[in-house]
Amino acid sequence: MKPTPPVHNEPCPCGSSLPYPACCGRWHAGELHLQAPTAEALMRSRYSAYVREDAAYLLATWHPSTRPAEPFAFEPGLRWLGLEVKQHSVTGTDSAEVSFVARSKLVGRAHRLQERSRFLREDGRWFYVDGDLL
Repeated sequence: MKPTPPVHNEPCPCGSSLPYPACCGRWHAGELHLQAPTAEALMRSRYSAYVREDAAYLLATWHPSTRPAEPFAFEPGLRWLGLEVKQHSVTGTDSAEVSFVARSKLVGRAHRLQERSRFLREDGRWFYVDGDLL
């Protein structure tokens, strides 16, 4: 499935106060494509990619050691409702963790995903490695 096309100046799904093109949209496309400057920025842009159903971005920002081999699929009818970043911790020169809560709704039922995600930076690029459900 192709990602949802951006609407000019729509709010960014990640919950920042910026419009999508000035926030996660700049990491999803254009000159800065795939160059989120911090693990938190990458995590926010990955959340926005889930909202926009941008599988290509999600796979490109997933560390090769843990990237799924299967084709990426989205849950039909899942609606993402919001993101709250709880903590961003630098754990080494090229590693970090981000704890967050992402809210969603599926078939009229509310869900909360609470995770501590691990990230690595290689050749100047951040990658999502894995996470622990909290």
